[in-house]
Amino acid sequence: MDISNDESVHFFRKLNVNLLNIVLIGVVIYLGKGIILPILFSALLATLLLPAVNYLRSKKFSQSISIILPLVMSLLTIGGILYFLSTQIAHFFDDWDSLKDRANDLIRSLQKWVSENLNIARRDQAEYLNETAEKVKTAAPKIAGKTFLSLTESFSYIVLLPIYTFLILYYKSTIRKFLIELFQKSSQKKVIDTLHSCSRVAQRYITGLLIETSLVFTLNTIGFLILGIKYAIFLALLAALLNIIPYIGMIVANIFCMLITLMTSENPTQALWVAAILALVQFFDNNIGMPLIVGNSVRINALVTIVGVLIGGALCGVPGMFLAIPTLAVLKVIFDRVEGLHPWATLLGDETQQGRDEKGLKFIRKKNKGNGETKN
Repeated sequence: MDISNDESVHFFRKLNVNLLNIVLIGVVIYLGKGIILPILFSALLATLLLPAVNYLRSKKFSQSISIILPLVMSLLTIGGILYFLSTQIAHFFDDWDSLKDRANDLIRSLQKWVSENLNIARRDQAEYLNETAEKVKTAAPKIAGKTFLSLTESFSYIVLLPIYTFLILYYKSTIRKFLIELFQKSSQKKVIDTLHSCSRVAQRYITGLLIETSLVFTLNTIGFLILGIKYAIFLALLAALLNIIPYIGMIVANIFCMLITLMTSENPTQALWVAAILALVQFFDNNIGMPLIVGNSVRINALVTIVGVLIGGALCGVPGMFLAIPTLAVLKVIFDRVEGLHPWATLLGDETQQGRDEKGLKFIRKKNKGNGETKN
């Protein structure tokens, strides 16, 4: 009997089942995102509000009041941020005609540079631009349809988010009991520990993300105001919000802020200063802000983070990109605690950070052992 052959057959069967499950989950998420995404966002908001709800319950408030008060406060805060962002966008579009004229001047300057340095005639450039414009016109109805769909989805979020959040918090004990009773009694202790860890990780991540976004917005605003660029607050807020999407968001923010600065400033070098400010803030955020605020609660390596964000965007658009990181963090907690899923936890984890942790643990064990030997 060839044992190695049996093991390889078992491995490929297991791999096929795992891949099939991943594909099925992706299909379900893609087809049911209109239902699934509001529930996931509501679960995150409920996790964030849970400490406040528990505090009010400890002060003898009724369950409904304990949920409604933090929920209303959070919705007012979200509404205030959206109102501020909408006013900034409205102010930006008030100057749209002058921005368009400035953009045309920049295009003409670019055409002149291309003609002189790359020997491409302006007529050829104009033909290429006209072809591009025709493609944009053809794609416009599809873009409009997607915009309408996104507006419809936004309305559903406004209606469903508070309802789902209230119900999740109201029935949290029932949901928790259901999840525990799905497993055998021998595994229920591990399930309780896993649920607690998932809740803690999600809570720390969302709280840290809110603090981090506020900090990035403040630093961007200070830098842009010192630089004296137009729409400083709008660009600072947009860059801070895009920073929520790892890696990709910051690239988009850099390109957009530099283009707007080029279109609104007489000094082209200001666009480079904008990029420098964003890079400096990003460096501070990655190396000091994020580790101090969020800590090690989300140890997902960069490769998996980028792939996860791209998959989330492909399946669910921008909401999926935002949900990718907390979802991966929760999955890693589950994979760490389920024996058969340890390889997936290894794939998601950050080896560099884990190596530092292991060195720290070895040092502590060695120190404890030395203390024990001394005492003896």
